Amino acid sequence: MSSVFGAIDHALNQLYRFCGLIAALLLVSLTCLVLSSIITRLFNIYVGGLTEYAGYTMAACTFFAMAYTFRSGGHIRVLILVNRLSGPIRRADDLWCLGVFAIIVCYFAYYICELAYDSWEFGEISEGGDALPLWIPQLPTAIGSAVFAVCAVHTFIKALFDPHVMKEIDSAGSPEA
Repeated sequence: MSSVFGAIDHALNQLYRFCGLIAALLLVSLTCLVLSSIITRLFNIYVGGLTEYAGYTMAACTFFAMAYTFRSGGHIRVLILVNRLSGPIRRADDLWCLGVFAIIVCYFAYYICELAYDSWEFGEISEGGDALPLWIPQLPTAIGSAVFAVCAVHTFIKALFDPHVMKEIDSAGSPEA
């Protein structure tokens, strides 16, 4: 049975890395969009929607990066109190924080996904010059938030069975690692 959980854990970690790669590509795209916007303004050329596309790309990039960043220890974790705790009290604190974190992230992801679905259902379009259906740029953000929710629940469940999960995440994000 543990081999099944190990395979699921490995597959999810691969998914988080893949989302990190997507975030990196989106960051390059965002840079290109901003540079295009600057260059077109210098030559007095109007390209409708560049600013909006940059915003959509930034939102998608942010949400695709969250799961990878969390699992690699890149999120800020205030260790002033946590480092003073040890043994079962620290474990209870880690589980409490991960549980609350997972609930909040799932709640947030649910409403982002619902927003994208409602935009699709009601045919909402952007107010910019491109008149893009809003569900199109909202979909990558919804997918990224859903993967982040899976990551939060995955980490919580893994922490229930492995007390060293948070130490591994903390050490992955430390400069010494």
